[in-house]
Amino acid sequence: GWACWKTYLGRPVTNGNRREAMGVLGSSLEPFRPEEALPVLEANLALIRRGWPDDEDGILNTQASLSICYSNLGRLDEALVLKREIYTRSVAAFGVSHENTILTGSNLASSFHSLHLYGEATPFLRDQLLPVARRSLGLDHHLTLRLNERLSAALAYDPEHTREDLLEADSILQDVIKRRRRVFGPAHPD
Repeated sequence: GWACWKTYLGRPVTNGNRREAMGVLGSSLEPFRPEEALPVLEANLALIRRGWPDDEDGILNTQASLSICYSNLGRLDEALVLKREIYTRSVAAFGVSHENTILTGSNLASSFHSLHLYGEATPFLRDQLLPVARRSLGLDHHLTLRLNERLSAALAYDPEHTREDLLEADSILQDVIKRRRRVFGPAHPD
């Protein structure tokens, strides 16, 4: 973290090693000291946008780290705004059926759940994300299974759920359990 940063601190702001060192520092601080990681990640994002505006992967990865940091700090609304942007940029950069785009969509759905936005999560998962994941990744892919779990949770936790919603949630979850056991084996932790 800090040692890596100090090694490259004296280099020009546009130096790639300095940029990478700042990213390493922010990522190493984020899980354990998010309040210290936040300004580092924000500065790194600003640096990448200024010095490497065409580095879509770098921008998206830094935004993802920043959104996790916001979540860890309890700033869920800010994390949601950023995750919406990440998903939109991923769709534009890679297309809807790219695995990274589907993953960013899964992260967005997770934020919907954290903020109890089940009315947004259900149609997003059911109508947008899951059909694409099934088609591009397959029914047994771990990410498709996770999206199905998220849909099941959104249906079940929605305070306005109907009996049919609960039955659908249960049916989805039973299918996920069956597929996980078949694909990953009974000893798999998921």
